[in-house]
Amino acid sequence: MTLSNGSNFPALKSYDQDHLRQIGLPLGGIGTGVVSLGGRGNLHDWEIVNRPAKGFDIEQTFFALYTRANDGATTAHALEGVIPLADYEGARGAAIPNHGLPRFRQCSFEAAYPFGKVSLSDPDVPLRAELQAFNPLIPADSDNSGIPVAILRFVLSNEGDSDIEAAVCGSLQNFIGADGTSGAARDNFNSYREADGLTGLFMQSAGVDPEAPQWGTLALTTPQRAGITHRRAWANYSWGDSLLDFWDDFSEDGQLNERERDGKDNPTGSLSVSVSVPAGGTADITFLLSWHFPNRITWKEAGLNHPQSPVQDGTRIGNFYTTQYADAWEAAAYTAQNLDMLETETRAFVDAVCAADLPPVVKEAALFNLSTLRSQTVFRTPDGFMFGWEGCDDTAGCCFGSCTHVWNYEQATAFLFGGLALGMREVEFNYATRADGGMSFRVDLPLQHAQSWSLAAADGQMGCIMKLYRDWQLSGDSEALRGMWPKARKALEFCWLPGGWDADKDGVMEGCQHNTMDVEYYGPNPQMGIWYLGALRAMEEMARHLGEDDFAAECRRLFESGSRYIDERLFNGDYYEHLIQPAAGRDAVLGMLIHSSMGAADPSEPVLQLGAGCLVDQLVGQLLAHVSGLGYLTEEENVKRTLSSIKRYNFKENMYGHFNHMRSYVLNEESALLMATYPRGGRPARPFPYYNEVMTGFEYTAAIGMLYEGDIENGLRCIQAIRDRYDGRKRNPFDEAECGHHYARAMVAWAAVLALSGFQYSAVDQTIGFAAPKEDCRHFWSTGYAWGSCALSPNGASCEVELTVLGGSVQFAELTLTGLGAARFDQPQALSKGDTLRCAVSA
Repeated sequence: MTLSNGSNFPALKSYDQDHLRQIGLPLGGIGTGVVSLGGRGNLHDWEIVNRPAKGFDIEQTFFALYTRANDGATTAHALEGVIPLADYEGARGAAIPNHGLPRFRQCSFEAAYPFGKVSLSDPDVPLRAELQAFNPLIPADSDNSGIPVAILRFVLSNEGDSDIEAAVCGSLQNFIGADGTSGAARDNFNSYREADGLTGLFMQSAGVDPEAPQWGTLALTTPQRAGITHRRAWANYSWGDSLLDFWDDFSEDGQLNERERDGKDNPTGSLSVSVSVPAGGTADITFLLSWHFPNRITWKEAGLNHPQSPVQDGTRIGNFYTTQYADAWEAAAYTAQNLDMLETETRAFVDAVCAADLPPVVKEAALFNLSTLRSQTVFRTPDGFMFGWEGCDDTAGCCFGSCTHVWNYEQATAFLFGGLALGMREVEFNYATRADGGMSFRVDLPLQHAQSWSLAAADGQMGCIMKLYRDWQLSGDSEALRGMWPKARKALEFCWLPGGWDADKDGVMEGCQHNTMDVEYYGPNPQMGIWYLGALRAMEEMARHLGEDDFAAECRRLFESGSRYIDERLFNGDYYEHLIQPAAGRDAVLGMLIHSSMGAADPSEPVLQLGAGCLVDQLVGQLLAHVSGLGYLTEEENVKRTLSSIKRYNFKENMYGHFNHMRSYVLNEESALLMATYPRGGRPARPFPYYNEVMTGFEYTAAIGMLYEGDIENGLRCIQAIRDRYDGRKRNPFDEAECGHHYARAMVAWAAVLALSGFQYSAVDQTIGFAAPKEDCRHFWSTGYAWGSCALSPNGASCEVELTVLGGSVQFAELTLTGLGAARFDQPQALSKGDTLRCAVSA
């Protein structure tokens, strides 16, 4: 349940003062960029200018509180907790921005993403302060979940017996022209406005090139109507006296006097709101921080594209969000006019997840990893399509192209924003797939160059086929399926080309298989083999729906043959192994399959193989089959045994004795699942490069597989180990890294919600279902187009069901409780927001 707090602001996880330093809760919409809310209440990592910008912190940018008691005593403090000890020392003292400001001595942080709350108190300050921050996040509503704004509400509490006069002031430097890596402010200026129900500062530039990625607008506004003073610019003094002049002015009475702009390219503007806080009462002040930077350029911006790309450096692709609003002020005005609705809907979503009968760590992992959708990992182009890096380096995206073998894992987008997921499928099949069926596993931009990356990934391509099936089931959009079907069929038939993955067409991948380990495997292996089985099953179902029964039968034949082979030849009694089978030579391998700079130089003597290892995510294809309702792809008992073996062999309680020659995402006392172990020996001299590493997306994959197989204790132990590492002291709870910050693969964590509720939905078959409960329980459910809650109350051989729609609309003719029975309706039940269906399911 939601933790109780004075303001009833959603909270799932609490962090004390010793666990604040690494916190950075992303505030921003899908595809808009973000600024992060620190655990102390500081705003940092200003990643709103079309690129990642870790460490891009803006001087003279903070919020401050002024108080005046009845006896005339005054205080002035930055609305932040104290600077941590680790940040005291620098060549010229503390390097934290605005380090010399008085701060609150007591600070704590609570979160239920996208909500973050900072609580501040100090014995010298007569008010307690609470910063409540969020950006709207509403399932099935990508537009209202994609607003370029940070909503900052300061709640002031007076526990005394007399009224307190107070003011909250926000200061923001106009840094337009800079992005943390390149560019600089040039002839920027700030205007004071009162319009559209807002009062505030609108920030522009007269000197930055309007075509530059760093050009745009900013706004600092408030919907408050009274007690407002402002400065369009701070005084331009030397020796730090610009800050001195501001502080003297604000700390005198909480109000601001204007200063003349004096030639500074990046003027700082300030907006102060005065209120009276009654004895024993509260007052709140809301600020909106909004932005608008339209000139996103393509992947090649940072030299991260491939050398064969025909795209010129600096090619503009733009942003979807900037087509929705003319500038930062208009984004703020829309938010202010709809703030009640936006907050109510977002809180309804978070409250529904928090109220579900799920372990707290599952809610945390599922919700907190949604922040990746709002980071610079993700963007949307003006046509509405969503794209993603794999993750983000500090100042540039990491690994371009919505990489299929990484994005295959994440399950959040499909179940929360189905239209965005279906759009990704359209890009993969209608743009990135060649006439022969080879799919570029990294899509170039603009889209007319989508196929310029001339490499295919076995797991990426098969996973896209499975995701097409999943997204068709969730949407019921058979027209979209028909539009993508020709390329989807070609993508499967590509496996059977000479020199291909399954050239002998026996349902087993033996060929050169480039994959998410960034190498090529040679010979049958569980990871690619089971992805392939899932793709065959998905294509069988889609082909039957489209009337291609012969092709469906062929897919079924290959599936049964391949499944039998994997169980009989790859399962060793504990887990599935990789049988290394070298290719006859480079000429025997289809050219699109070899990544010459990453895998084995000679296919006839392959290195960097898995071999006899117990791989952490060998059943990832089975996980997606469970998510999609495709059933078991190999023998159920072998699946269960394999997951048990992964926990037994790969889980380490600590890393004190562990050797790792690659990247370290886990250290010392921390627990984790290793990527691979060799409990039976037989480790290649040079295994695949990441075998000694730990990465959360792979850990979740195994853990959620355990949950699906009923091994709740071990699955939760593995998930808890991950979240224990992201505790605010050691790492940021809103940034699970792999190859870069905010790594897309970790969004597979959402599938834990599906596994523990047993949720299934098919808009095609018009069925909805959950696992039959043993006791009263409440679930959260979502289809990507609708969402809500479902209360289940078992009573002997029947179960009472109360299904409520909280957003969107859903239709079904059958409601199933797996393990009990189904309720079938004479007419399809069409439910919209606010509707509740009550029925009983009996054995």
